Amino acid sequence: MKITMILLMFLALFLPHAYPQEYTQLNLPEGAIARLGKGSINAIQYSPDGNRLAVAGSIGIWLYDTSTHKEVALLTGHRSEILSVAFTPDGKTVAGGGRDMMVRVWDVETGVLRWERTRHEDVVSGVAFSPDGQFLVSGGADGWIVVWDTKQGGIWEGDLHTGPVSSVAFSPDGQFFACGGRDGKVRLWYGVVKTEGQRTLAAHRNAISSIAFGPDGRTLATGSWGMAVRLWDAVTGELKTTITGDKDIIMDAVLSVAFSPDGRVLASTSGGWEDNTVHLWDAVTGEHKRTLSGHKDMINSVAFHPDGKALASGSWDGTVRLWDAVTGEHKGTLTGHTKEIKSVAFSPDGGVLASGGEDNTVRLWDTVTWAHKRTVAGHTDSVAGIAFSPDSTTYATASKLWKEKPVHLWDTMTGESKGTLSGHRDNVLSVVFSPDGKVLASGSEDNRVRLWDAVTGEDKGTLTGHTGAVNSVAFHPESGVLASGSDDGTVLVWRVAD
Repeated sequence: MKITMILLMFLALFLPHAYPQEYTQLNLPEGAIARLGKGSINAIQYSPDGNRLAVAGSIGIWLYDTSTHKEVALLTGHRSEILSVAFTPDGKTVAGGGRDMMVRVWDVETGVLRWERTRHEDVVSGVAFSPDGQFLVSGGADGWIVVWDTKQGGIWEGDLHTGPVSSVAFSPDGQFFACGGRDGKVRLWYGVVKTEGQRTLAAHRNAISSIAFGPDGRTLATGSWGMAVRLWDAVTGELKTTITGDKDIIMDAVLSVAFSPDGRVLASTSGGWEDNTVHLWDAVTGEHKRTLSGHKDMINSVAFHPDGKALASGSWDGTVRLWDAVTGEHKGTLTGHTKEIKSVAFSPDGGVLASGGEDNTVRLWDTVTWAHKRTVAGHTDSVAGIAFSPDSTTYATASKLWKEKPVHLWDTMTGESKGTLSGHRDNVLSVVFSPDGKVLASGSEDNRVRLWDAVTGEDKGTLTGHTGAVNSVAFHPESGVLASGSDDGTVLVWRVAD
C-alpha cells in the first residue's frame, strides 16, 4: 500500500508537465486557444483495469492513458473545484464531487456528462461506487451521507455526522460502507451492495495571483500564493523555470510579477509573515539579482517605468516606493494613501504614475518631480486595478464594489470621468488595454473576463472557462492574444479577435 501511495504521488507530481502540447488543447472553453497549467490536484484514482488514471482538480477531471502517460480527456461541468473522484468497477463511468455541492457522473469513453445531482448543502468531499456500479455514495462537509441509485434514480440519506464527512468507502464484499468525518468518528452502514473502496490522495496547488507577458510575447510569468514564480513558454505551454527562495532568499506569497521593457529582468513582489520585499530575477536563467527592502506590509503590485530604469511598488503599508531598477537603490517614497495600495501603473509615455487602493481613490504622480498631481475620487470601494491606454490619454480602474459599475474610464489630463462599464457579477480585480487601444479587458471574482470597446464602452463579449476568480489579465504585445490567471490555478490564453 505504501508503495502504491508513493507511486500515485509521483505520478501526480510529474504527469501535469507531460505532453504539454496535447493538454493545452483538450476540451477548451469556447473562444480559448490554449491552456497553460492544469489546475490543482485534489484526488487521483486508477480505473479498475489500470488503463486510466483520473486526476481531479480545480478545472475538471483529467484522464490519462497509463501506458503512454498522455492526456486523453478533460471532463468538465463542475462550477468549482473537484475534491473527489471514483470509477465504476467496469471502468466505463467516473464520478466527481466538489465545492459546488454537486455530484456528477461522466461516460469515460465519450466524455459525455451522464447525470448530475445535488442533495448536499456544502462541499462534497468523498464519492465511491458499489461493485456492480448501481450505487454511488457521497459524503459532504454538511455531515450528510447520501446513497444514489444510479439505475433507478432513488436516494437514501444517512444520519448527520457532528462534523464534515471527509471520506467514504465500501467494504470489499459490498455488504457495508464506511465514512470518516472530522468529528473523529468512523461510521459503518449496512445493507448496501458490494464495492471496492476508494482512496484519495490530494496535492493542492495554489492560486495564481499575477501574470505578465515578456516583451517578446514568448515568455509568460506567473506568480503564486505558493511562494514561487514560474516562467512558461507561452506557445507550447512548457514550464521553463520555477523560481523559489532558498536559505538566503526568503519568499512568501508572490502577489505580483512584471517584466522590464527589454525582457531581461523579472520583478516579483512578496508578502507574508517574513517577507515584504521586491525580488529582481534574471528572466532567462531565473538567477536572483537583488532584493529591494523597505515596505512594512504585503506588496500587491509592481511596475517598470517604460525606460526600464525605474521601478515602482505598491504595498498594504499605504506607500508607493520608487527604486533604481539597475542598482536597487531606493529613490523615494510616495505617501498619501490612507489605506493599502492595490495597484500601480506607469503611463506608456512615462510621464505619469497612477496608484490606487483601499481608500477608494486614484492618485496621479509626476514622474519627473514625483510631485502629487491629482487625487481622483469616484469609486465607492477599493481600487483593485489600473491600466493606461497606449496613447496615455485614458486610464481604466477596477473597483471591488461590483454593484456600482466597477470599471471606470478617466481622462489622464483632467481627471474627468469618461464613462463607467457594468456587467460583471462580482468584484473586478484587474483591467488591461489591448496594444492598439481599441479593447479593454477586465477580470473578476465572477470567474469571467469581459471585453469592452475602449472608446464607446460597448460590451464586446464574455470569456468563460475559469472556475475561480480572475486575478490578472495581460495582452500579448503584438498578436492581440489575451492571457488570464485565476484562483483555479490555471492560465487560459484567448485569441480576442475570434
